[in-house]
Amino acid sequence: MTDGITVTYDEISPFSRGDGVETRLMVGKGNAPETPFTTGTTAFPAGSAAPLHSHNCAEQVTILEGQADAMIGGEIVQLGAMDTTFVPANVPHYFRNSGAGRLVILWIYGARDVTRTFTDSGETVPHMSPRDQV
Repeated sequence: MTDGITVTYDEISPFSRGDGVETRLMVGKGNAPETPFTTGTTAFPAGSAAPLHSHNCAEQVTILEGQADAMIGGEIVQLGAMDTTFVPANVPHYFRNSGAGRLVILWIYGARDVTRTFTDSGETVPHMSPRDQV
């Protein structure tokens, strides 16, 4: 058992998701083997979005910076800084940058092993794997 970890955000290597979108894994099984959840951030340039998808676990997303259109289970809502969502497992959703500047989201998955299923193709990929692109 570990005593815990400290993560310095600037030292996290970004994971390029394509289209200028970058994800940073903050806490997960790679750096905190006993964690029951996975957390990180994703930054979206103006006009970019994640495709419609779902996960094998619940997800909380908080908007840290910018403006977003969020589609969750067929309903589209507009969100700004510090607005928060809860997406149950297997519910299709996306977050789209609807502002002129950068959109940054903080996400928390309720699992150590996270997958993403793309709604259009039905393909399921491990989170932050080479095929986990926008």
